[in-house]
Amino acid sequence: MKCFDRRDLGLLLLRLGTGGVLAAHGSQKLLGWFGGGGIEGTGRAMEAMGYAPGRTSATAAGLAEAGGGMLLALGLATPAAGAAAVGAMAGAAAVHAPNGFFAQAGGYEYAASLGLTAAGLAVSGPGRLSLDHALGHAVNRNWMVPAALAATAAATTVVVGARNRRLRRAAEGRQEPLFD
Repeated sequence: MKCFDRRDLGLLLLRLGTGGVLAAHGSQKLLGWFGGGGIEGTGRAMEAMGYAPGRTSATAAGLAEAGGGMLLALGLATPAAGAAAVGAMAGAAAVHAPNGFFAQAGGYEYAASLGLTAAGLAVSGPGRLSLDHALGHAVNRNWMVPAALAATAAATTVVVGARNRRLRRAAEGRQEPLFD
């Protein structure tokens, strides 16, 4: 019988909590569960936020959140799962950034917290109470961490950059009133 230490239990709790929240959030986008808009509603919202095409963006974000969240909760393919969640949360943070940091004002606090926790799990690994450990870490190798995070950073930079360009183009020619 193996003895698990408190680090293993702590990683399990972080994985279950963060992964569960991400999976639920992604299922809102993909399936319309928990009051979500499903692909159609989320696609329209993504278009309004500047992510185009909306349906494709909703599918990608939903898969990254739901899939990454489920894999994190299970402790399976932890580097890829964490990186997928980081990318989705970076995209969400970009939407909320104009509102400042705090969530109560519509800021990016929540997205940043989920993204940083997912990144921490990708880097630290899932612990011994995980499918990765049970499978001999076949999809949780040390080299996978920087590879997954770098690939996600590159893809996120392209997607968020394209969104920002779309928003700038849409705002060109609009002028705020000079006087009230």
